[in-house]
Amino acid sequence: MADTLELTGHDLSIADVERAAFEPGLAVVLSASALAQIDAARALIDRVVDERIPTYGVNTGFGRFVDVHIERDQVADLQLNLLRSHACGVGEPFPDEVVRAALLLRANTLAKGASGVRRVVVERLLELLHRDVVPVVPSRGSLGASGDLAPLAHLALVLVGEGFARGRDGRPQAGADALAAAGLEPLELAAKEGLSLINGTQFMAAIGALVCARARRLVRIADLAAAQSVEALRGSRTPFAPELQALRPHPGQADSAANLYRLLDDSQIVASHRWCGRVQDAYSLRCTPQVHGAVRDMLAHAERTVTIELNSATDNPLVLADRAEVVSNGNFHGEPIAIALDALKIALAELANIAERRIERLLNPTMNEGQPAFLTRDGGFNSGFMIAQYAAASLVSENKVLAHPASVDSIPTSAGQEDHVSMGATSAVHLWAVCANVERVLAIELLCAAQGLDFLEPLRPGRAVAALHDAVRARSDHLERDRSLAAEIEQVAADLRDGSLLTAVESAAGALA
Repeated sequence: MADTLELTGHDLSIADVERAAFEPGLAVVLSASALAQIDAARALIDRVVDERIPTYGVNTGFGRFVDVHIERDQVADLQLNLLRSHACGVGEPFPDEVVRAALLLRANTLAKGASGVRRVVVERLLELLHRDVVPVVPSRGSLGASGDLAPLAHLALVLVGEGFARGRDGRPQAGADALAAAGLEPLELAAKEGLSLINGTQFMAAIGALVCARARRLVRIADLAAAQSVEALRGSRTPFAPELQALRPHPGQADSAANLYRLLDDSQIVASHRWCGRVQDAYSLRCTPQVHGAVRDMLAHAERTVTIELNSATDNPLVLADRAEVVSNGNFHGEPIAIALDALKIALAELANIAERRIERLLNPTMNEGQPAFLTRDGGFNSGFMIAQYAAASLVSENKVLAHPASVDSIPTSAGQEDHVSMGATSAVHLWAVCANVERVLAIELLCAAQGLDFLEPLRPGRAVAALHDAVRARSDHLERDRSLAAEIEQVAADLRDGSLLTAVESAAGALA
């Protein structure tokens, strides 16, 4: 079915995750191969329970309590206790789209057949997605090893009729009430299932996937914004020539430069300034492909890492059904994704850093190539875009704090049993904030450069930049007299986030690299 997503445990993509996050009610089903994998692993767990084979998390305690034996008639209650005890998250809840993504990812990792749950557990996770029952999950409290324990515990509590969830009306309600409203019964857990639900990196990976999707749009928007600023500042496109990029062949640099070179190809403004006395443009214009390209290359690395994580078994212990073994391991440790997300937030922060410098150049009368000071005709009476640059500077400064790599920190827990952790959940939460800040800074640059182009009429920019200018003007009128720009900045940022502004430009001017 075209409108149904099938899980195999092996080939989930970032696009699939974004679809599930923003398409409430999506139908997701398990493939035949996934069902076979799940059943084979569960048969081994049932054998472990029946034969009373000592196995971590099945008939033992957790963490430092690994040596405590659990009687057979207590193994199910042990799993419920695990969810309750680990649901210690605090702070504001994750956005609904992050939780939906995490539901999908947890189902996908269990579908690999390496966790030992019954198929009903995976199917119930997918029912929450399909019926849009969204667990309320606090965003703070995970160390990124043993995975996202606290957030996943809050998510899993709803399955058993506890915790809290948002139903279709958007209001938080008790987990049992949310299930009843959706026509679902609370799930009774069996051996190992509580542990399998909470041991993994799914919230880190969910945020990573959603930010990668947004960032893939942002690197193209950043090139568009830079091209519009080059036009408004009457810069040169010569530094973006392909022959120059070939001498330093980083893939991202080549793609960004190709975008800029094409975007400025048919510009009357650039052509009119070809023989001016300026020898070379400032770095924030001339070095755009080198900076944007480095971000693109880091994004490509993050996408590879995240995609691997989406399709990984991150449980402990893992069930190797073909070898009839249940094996303790370290796949729950979030270090691979933590480092990738830290690197990505540093990279994205640089998009905002260089954009803010272009904003300053557009506004500052000592360097804006004859544009009115602060892009207003009646300066003094009007402040124009002066404070918009303040906002951009504030966001860029915040990003510098958030970009500190969380993965270089570790605090031992569980009485020293878990003596090195990734802090990848902090990397992910900070990345989410950095991405939003970058969207707002680019929105401010788009508004400023559009104003600058207005002052250069009747000269026309290139076709693609003209399409961008039209898209910006559809959301924000020329600033003739001072007005509050807050709502317009947020609207443009929202349209960067969901891709609608990029779609409008590419539909008129062709796809960007």
